Amino acid sequence: MVFQLHNEDFWFPDPNLSDKDGLLAIGGDLRADRLKLAYRKGIFPWYSDDTPILWYAPHERFVLFPDELKISKSMRKVIRLGQYRVSVNEAFARVISHCAQVKREGQDGTWITGDMERAYQVLHEQGCATSVEVWAGPNLVGGLYGVEVGNVFCGESMFSLQPNSSKMALIELCTQFSYRLIDCQVYTDHLASLGARMIPAEEYLQILHDATHLLH
Repeated sequence: MVFQLHNEDFWFPDPNLSDKDGLLAIGGDLRADRLKLAYRKGIFPWYSDDTPILWYAPHERFVLFPDELKISKSMRKVIRLGQYRVSVNEAFARVISHCAQVKREGQDGTWITGDMERAYQVLHEQGCATSVEVWAGPNLVGGLYGVEVGNVFCGESMFSLQPNSSKMALIELCTQFSYRLIDCQVYTDHLASLGARMIPAEEYLQILHDATHLLH
């Protein structure tokens, strides 16, 4: 069942009521309080410029538990060589801009609209959205960003302009923070090779429920 949201409404239906593709609701807006409520309920926006705002709550969730991260021997060598510098929240706006420009297989355009860039920038300014940047000298060559809900990191997107740079960002996220889980949302072979796997929505929502209690 797909629900219609209006700008003046401030609610979300039960995420278990999403349709078989995970679509739960249409409409509403991207104000910060609505986005924070969505993520606390396991719901995220995913749409394009030529559609209304679409809100998803998949019945299975593609996630990465940090202690299950797989780092290959070749990647460990890259880390030892120290060719990249990794930072946190130094260039949030640039990271999301790069993510919006990345051409992805099977997609004609970006799902990171201008409105979404602005909305997540507001979340970042409120301390709810985080970026990890990877630098080669003075150049930003990789990174990722997402929304924090307690000890759950809801990953939104990542980009890589040089080999292994997005992997460096993910390794930083898994090893230098205390997240219980990283929500990758949608399956990709790349993240599966790094240890991400599917779990039932019920398991994910319970972890998220526990995480929201850390916020109180």
